[in-house]
Amino acid sequence: MKQQTGYSFHYGWVIIALAALSQFFSGPGQTYSNAIFIDYYISEFGWSRSTVTAVYSSATLAAGFLLFFIGRLIDRNGSRKMAVIVSLALAVACFFNSFVTSLVMLFIGFFFIRLLGQGSMGLISSSLIPQWFVKKRGRAISIAAIGGLVSSAAFPLLNVWLIDAFGWRASWLILGVIIVVCFTPLAFFLIQNSPEDMGLLPDNGSSAKGGENSTPIVETSWTVKEASKTKAFWLLLLCAVIPGIVNSGLTFHLVSIFSEKSLSLEAAASVLSLTALIGLPVTFLTGILLEKIKVQYMLAVVFAGEIVSLLLLQNTSALSAAIVFGIIWGVSMGIERIVMAVVWPNYFGRKHIGSISGISVAMIVTGSALGPMPLAIAFDQFGGYTGILWIIMLFPVLGMFAALAASPPVKPTGQKQQEKLKIPEQATPLLLK
Repeated sequence: MKQQTGYSFHYGWVIIALAALSQFFSGPGQTYSNAIFIDYYISEFGWSRSTVTAVYSSATLAAGFLLFFIGRLIDRNGSRKMAVIVSLALAVACFFNSFVTSLVMLFIGFFFIRLLGQGSMGLISSSLIPQWFVKKRGRAISIAAIGGLVSSAAFPLLNVWLIDAFGWRASWLILGVIIVVCFTPLAFFLIQNSPEDMGLLPDNGSSAKGGENSTPIVETSWTVKEASKTKAFWLLLLCAVIPGIVNSGLTFHLVSIFSEKSLSLEAAASVLSLTALIGLPVTFLTGILLEKIKVQYMLAVVFAGEIVSLLLLQNTSALSAAIVFGIIWGVSMGIERIVMAVVWPNYFGRKHIGSISGISVAMIVTGSALGPMPLAIAFDQFGGYTGILWIIMLFPVLGMFAALAASPPVKPTGQKQQEKLKIPEQATPLLLK
């Protein structure tokens, strides 16, 4: 007969919710949010599309170089403290963007919202969940990813409404207030860095002797130095950068691409929201499938979806075709969100996940920095996007080969550094009253 603990609530659900909110409030720093502001900058200041894109790309690239250090700070200081600091700083960055009057100020504004929003807020979420879940990590990350999907659905439409109602400068101020009022207090009071900090175990494990989940989980942990010596590490980094290139390039210029095809701003914003809504059920399915299918195969599916999306976009001239494009693109991005978050702790353990994920996010941000520029140059030089979209299609083809070749690494027997997830004798089980 199993021993009953008398507890019923798993605090990991709170952590999932907070990780989801961290992804949601990264919105002001994401390309799908900034894309709505681009044409207003061009219209008000008379800057060319290539100039604004170059500033955005260079600021994003500069921000990406710092994310490895953000990851190390998360490992050192914990997700709770970093979530509070980063969210406050992101709000200040939004305030700053409302005062932009020059290209220098635009660069500074882009730099901080990309570093703090797209980079750091997402990194906090991807570092927090693996601490609390091991066996059900895929499902936990897929649930938390709802925050990012809702964000990508909400912010394009919210930004369109805010700009129409209050102007683009006031919109940035409002976005900053929303972050500091809605997220920062929750991060301060509710985030716990790991179950061990509360005397608990991951995966709702019980410390009661003879309990159902009392068997310690063993993970092999890799340091950044050890991971960097494996083939899989570099192949996965390549897989991380390619979606950044493709998705940010399309997202950043989607309004202009649709305009070229006689589709409206509202149509572009609606498609961006549609991709997020489609990704919602896809994330749940992906989390479950990752418990049965090798993560590298799921990663290959991501790149197949990108190839199909680019083919469809070439022939999008009516709203119905745009909707089909949005559905396929949304499926691809929905899978990619979960797979790239799961693969790093699954391959290299959770002990140094902040630092390792920091490198991954830096590559994603680097891809985001590089993606918009070729499309902008092609538009300014050749007056359209058709040729460059065919060229960009080569990247996901390369990504498919890299994903299939990225088998999980195995440490030599004499060098294994395993981490047993133990719990102090006086601790309570991971089931709270």
